[in-house]
Amino acid sequence: MADLERIRALEERLVNAWPSFEIEIAAGWILRFAEGYSKRANAAAPLVPGAQVDPALIDHILRAFMARGVAPCFRLTGLEDRRCEEVLAARGLVEFDPSLCLTAPLGSDLLADPSVAVRGVATPAWVAAAAASYGGEKVNADRLGRIVGAIRQPAAFATLSLDGEDAAWGLAVAERGHVGLYDIVVAPGLRGLGLGRRLVTSLMAWGREQGAAQAYLQMRESNEVAAALYASLGFTTAYRYTHRVLPAAP
Repeated sequence: MADLERIRALEERLVNAWPSFEIEIAAGWILRFAEGYSKRANAAAPLVPGAQVDPALIDHILRAFMARGVAPCFRLTGLEDRRCEEVLAARGLVEFDPSLCLTAPLGSDLLADPSVAVRGVATPAWVAAAAASYGGEKVNADRLGRIVGAIRQPAAFATLSLDGEDAAWGLAVAERGHVGLYDIVVAPGLRGLGLGRRLVTSLMAWGREQGAAQAYLQMRESNEVAAALYASLGFTTAYRYTHRVLPAAP
């Protein structure tokens, strides 16, 4: 079992590094809302070790999300009481998108790639290009811009250029000895060329320059390509987390 203090410390940094538009605290849970843009910013997650749920709290959380037009989502990190999975399953919430939080030490041999440009703020061009490359549910540039524009910790908005064209984008946020890596994305037609590795190592090098000793990131458990990349860079699993959501309508 992962250390609860380690989970709590990393989850704190996540909340700060990837802001939501609105939050609510309820009985040891933090409810985050960002108009549905990304599960990280639109979920109810345990705030303290041993956080529990009961029928009244579940009803309250479901209503809070539905009132904002956001699909209810419980993000279960292991901080919650171990019976929460059973209670939520009994209410009909199904498991969705199991994921991993990975960490890695930042070695002194990390070097920034000269093809990676780093800015301390997100430009409109960075936001538009990153959102377009994400695609799917994360294509909304306005919401992405509002999220990254609310970051208050030191941040690095990175763009990798290939043959004079922007080809990959990523974000790093430094806080209290850690650097979090978020939304690493490569242009769809350029994947498989090793651009992700160059981008990630550059962001890790930036984090070390900010005084961080550890990097962390989160990824879907099923993403075998990303898992291989991060394992080769020294990342190991800090904890597993999953989500409980209402079943999709037929």
